[in-house]
Amino acid sequence: GEPAEEEPRALTGVQAGEYQLSPAMTMVEVARELQDSVPEDVEFIILAGWRVEEIADALPTSGLAISKEQFLRLVDNPPAEAIPAGFPPVESLEGYLFPGIYQVDRGISAVDLVALFVSRFNDSVSQELRDGFAGQGLDLQDAVILASIIKREAVVADEQPMIASVFYNRLAAGMRLESDPTVQYALGYQLLRKTWWKNPLSLNDLRVDSRYNTYMVSGLPPGPISNPDLDALQAVAYPAQTEYYYFRAQCDGSGRHFFAVTYEEHLNNACPSP
Repeated sequence: GEPAEEEPRALTGVQAGEYQLSPAMTMVEVARELQDSVPEDVEFIILAGWRVEEIADALPTSGLAISKEQFLRLVDNPPAEAIPAGFPPVESLEGYLFPGIYQVDRGISAVDLVALFVSRFNDSVSQELRDGFAGQGLDLQDAVILASIIKREAVVADEQPMIASVFYNRLAAGMRLESDPTVQYALGYQLLRKTWWKNPLSLNDLRVDSRYNTYMVSGLPPGPISNPDLDALQAVAYPAQTEYYYFRAQCDGSGRHFFAVTYEEHLNNACPSP
């Protein structure tokens, strides 16, 4: 006669993940699939405002067989197959690895993973948004550079158009951006504090010799300093219209900022000494 179907194991130890199930599967096959310790798909998350090294740092515990070094090599020297058709030439993909949640096949190659991130950027940045950049006198690269700075400056999302207006006003007046995140980017990883974003910065830090240091160099830095989300990109395309040239953190820990037209107002917005 027919061999008896094996009794399914108790459904304990079900692994979180994405599974391919079929109505044609037997109870045993379903149980085995749900108890598989290696799901086919992996959830990979890029947080808005991460620099590429922070994305790379998430790889070793992601379940993907892609090394940090392999990933960073591709980001710094992007192959043609990772770039969507019609995409402007870029030296690095910093800024173009779109934040969000990705469901990816565990066996995905490094090139395909990078291409997935860039494709989502390309699909998310609409023609209307690109027209908005052009209306501000920016090409895509400069728009992403500015959005990457705004993303690191802003704690509260609804302030991003205001922060954008400050930077536009400073650029139009020939003033330096003087943005702390550009200095943090230039300084790189801080071993003692275990962070890519040193805070607070010292006066000596503000003198670091780098093309990314907007306290020392006029205009935009040569490339993005982080990977901005859609909110930051929209702030670049559609900034608030203000006369502000300065902003600094409020003193209540809310993450919001005081905005000022004059330097005197800006100084008066300083928090009281402890």
